[in-house]
Amino acid sequence: MKELLYLKDRQLKDLIEKLFISYRETFADSKKILDKYSIGLAHQKVIHLLSMYEGISISNLLKKLKVTKQSLNRVLKDLIKLDIIFFKKDDQDTRVKHIFLNEKGKKIFNEIFEKQKKRIYNALLDSSSDEVINFDKVLKKIING
Repeated sequence: MKELLYLKDRQLKDLIEKLFISYRETFADSKKILDKYSIGLAHQKVIHLLSMYEGISISNLLKKLKVTKQSLNRVLKDLIKLDIIFFKKDDQDTRVKHIFLNEKGKKIFNEIFEKQKKRIYNALLDSSSDEVINFDKVLKKIING
């Protein structure tokens, strides 16, 4: 890894704080919606991924979330009880279950997305195309370690 001489520990700490606060604020935007449906952040993460990867298998969802089966099971049971998701068995391997958002689940996702989209959209709109492209590249590098 090449040395980043121009980045001091204080600047890196500030960046980490900004990442934390931007995450906190983006997800705080949806708090009222989550409260309305009696769900929390863990549920929101699952709903978001199900909207992105329609029909994802439970094992792939576990990999994306990086949580235990027990944690995911608790969230899935809540989402079933609230009539937000449904399962379909795989055509080739009936041991594999695929998870889908139903209409209520899609409605909840859209409510949350519209709220979060405002914050992100305004930030991107107020940035140059180079800033947006470079920000995306840096985020991908942070995600991929």
